[in-house]
Amino acid sequence: MSSASTPLRRRFSTRRKALLALVTIALALAGWLHLTGAAGISGMPIRHMDWNGDGRVSHHEILQAFYGVRVTATVEGPRECKSYLWRGGDRAIRLDCRTEMTVTP
Repeated sequence: MSSASTPLRRRFSTRRKALLALVTIALALAGWLHLTGAAGISGMPIRHMDWNGDGRVSHHEILQAFYGVRVTATVEGPRECKSYLWRGGDRAIRLDCRTEMTVTP
């Protein structure tokens, strides 16, 4: 048997291996951001990421939401609060609270 008549197929092509590696890295990054409590994946709209309070959101402030700001959530009865803190310290930037009222029949 010659090698020209029976071509060997690899299980994964180089392109598929690269795609698999990219997806694995993206999932690991998303898991790390969730584990560390990054504010960028907390569900906060981009228009509220004004960390320095100047009235406009810059690209730098959006990036800070992923690497410099963390969020902690607390629940006290019907009141749910999210506290946004600078990473590496406990200096608060913002505290957002909302109260959920339940109607009993």
